[in-house]
Amino acid sequence: MKNRPSLKHCRTIFISDVHLGTKGCKAELLNSFLKAHRCENLFLVGDIIDGWRISSTKWYWPSAHNRVVRQILRKSEKEKTNVFYVVGNHDEFLREYIAEHNFEMGNIKIVNEFRHETAKGENLWVIHGDAYDGITRHHRWVALAGDAGYNFLLWSNRWFNGIRRAFNLPYWSLSKAIKHKVKKAVSYIFEYENTVARETAKRKLDGVVCGHIHHAEMKTINGIRYYNCGDWVQSCTAIVEDMAGNLDIVTWTGSDVDHAEKVIYLDNEDSAPGDGKDRKVA
Repeated sequence: MKNRPSLKHCRTIFISDVHLGTKGCKAELLNSFLKAHRCENLFLVGDIIDGWRISSTKWYWPSAHNRVVRQILRKSEKEKTNVFYVVGNHDEFLREYIAEHNFEMGNIKIVNEFRHETAKGENLWVIHGDAYDGITRHHRWVALAGDAGYNFLLWSNRWFNGIRRAFNLPYWSLSKAIKHKVKKAVSYIFEYENTVARETAKRKLDGVVCGHIHHAEMKTINGIRYYNCGDWVQSCTAIVEDMAGNLDIVTWTGSDVDHAEKVIYLDNEDSAPGDGKDRKVA
């Protein structure tokens, strides 16, 4: 019997802004990340399925997107992971269901928000964050126009990185670099982070885990711990809580795919056992 490759065990994983149903989604990378990690809790922090794109354009759902869904279901069913699906603005079609019902599917709960207690006893507010984005809340047409422009950037990004791959160069996010060079985008991120932190303080909680703006971050704002999961269309990042209750940003790169794809389960039921800005590259 071959030795099982070492898997990374953690207490909680938070991922957001996967945008399944779009060509920008890095489904292969996310699938390899999920296969390589074992956790007690998995939080899907909104915009996992992109309902905006699915409802407005030609249907796009390749097999790689199915594999991500199956991997999440596997964690819930075989690994007994508690899965929490926190609804975002791109998958807001789910909100009409949870408004009237306690929506649960086995170990999967679909909610608008959640309170998570870390192993250290810190109380974290888990939200997608779109409710605290003025553009998304009050100017939906602007948000939709911005979404179209953003998807054009992602399209350009795919061509750009196709050329880089031809020269054996690693992935580099053109769209992310452009976004961070635009002064208004930087101001928008700053305003969003501070608004979410203020709302967290009003609830007398220790911190917040959110997504929405596709900008992974980990810092303290006026005594509130702020964590943003980032996304799986550009940065491929997650917030991970270890067994001691420490949270950190993990960036998952293309070099991890080959290792993760070699993970083979040998059990009978094909199941597996059992303050800074530093980021870890897994």
